[in-house]
Amino acid sequence: MSLPFEYFIGLRYTRAGRRAGRRNGFISFISGMSVAGIALGVAALITVLSVMNGFQKEVRDRMLSVVSHIEVHASATPLTDWQTVIEAARRNPRVVAGAPFVSGQAMLTHDDSVRGVLVRGVLPEREGQVADFVDQVKSGSMAQLKPGSFAVAIGREMSRQLMLQPGDRLTLIAPQGTLTPAGVVPRLRQFTVAAIFDAGHYEYDSSLVVMHLEDAARLFRVEGVSGVRLKTSSMLDAPEIGRELEGTLGRDLYVRDWSRENRNWFAAVQIEKRMMFIILTLIIAVAAFNLVSMLVMTVTDKQADIAILRTLGASPASVMKIFMTQGALVGLLGTAAGVVLGVLLALNIGPVVASVENLFGFQVLPKGVYFINHIPSDLHAVDVGWIGGVACVLALAATIYPSWRASRVRPAEALRYE
Repeated sequence: MSLPFEYFIGLRYTRAGRRAGRRNGFISFISGMSVAGIALGVAALITVLSVMNGFQKEVRDRMLSVVSHIEVHASATPLTDWQTVIEAARRNPRVVAGAPFVSGQAMLTHDDSVRGVLVRGVLPEREGQVADFVDQVKSGSMAQLKPGSFAVAIGREMSRQLMLQPGDRLTLIAPQGTLTPAGVVPRLRQFTVAAIFDAGHYEYDSSLVVMHLEDAARLFRVEGVSGVRLKTSSMLDAPEIGRELEGTLGRDLYVRDWSRENRNWFAAVQIEKRMMFIILTLIIAVAAFNLVSMLVMTVTDKQADIAILRTLGASPASVMKIFMTQGALVGLLGTAAGVVLGVLLALNIGPVVASVENLFGFQVLPKGVYFINHIPSDLHAVDVGWIGGVACVLALAATIYPSWRASRVRPAEALRYE
């Protein structure tokens, strides 16, 4: 089966080189630059979006080492029958574990330092089932968090800033004061640092204080617990599972998944991704519209060929197809090359960045500043498909006007000076 003559001629024009003449060689050079421009734009967009996906996944995973997939809170009073709530939640086959917690804010003092902290009371034997930071202890032991021991675990960053080590003592000031004849007196309690963990997330490493559930209940004077933390079989399904639990646990309980708790952060990341997609798509658009100049020059150079084709019976639509074929082939070549280059860069961004750092002698992400000493990458096939589709559409759109102009060439005028 032979190709239609429109596609055959369009393919022949695309392959025109310097042997076809100086002008055709220049057109071929412009065509090559268009292919390179589209390829670089597509590769840049794929790489940037993959790196942004990687950063989002890295922060999300580190965040979820401390934050549970789903939290269940009592609407008004502290939760007293937390065992019943966990049993009811575990009836959902996608809920794999549960643990109670007491949460509150307090002031931490040590030497001359004072700061606000988030206090979380946990059962160490259960907490490891719903949070990963329990297994990320750098010094000390979480097993020392026993009822009445008034021992705490703090993050690595807090330990560094306050120069605290296991065995050191600190003071927590509860917001609920004690009423005396002299007025309200703040309630202070000394604690001993038992463990230092590294969650990998600055916010929690610098502000979270973990203690035993009963010690936290005494500190904040609560009967029962603040809520229950649940772990699901898939963190990406947690919003859906949370909606299912809202319908089964009762109206007096409030269910919140990890995406709600950090809604503003994830919304900001999504906006940044959309804006980056739009900005880098403009680079592809500039490269795609270089096809306009290339096709205009080709049409001007091939007016005699167009006139001969018209006199042989070719319709304006056929002439239009020839030049649209030429432009579409250039766009497809650029897109295919860009996809291959972008995927290779996204999958090997670590070695590439390491080579750049060794070559120029600097660190892209100093660990002391960013707490991540590598460039993460998470390649999504959906992103690659969207980018490739947009590049092809832009390239095809750029061919319409020059091809239409070619179809309007009048044979008599084109052959008058031949």
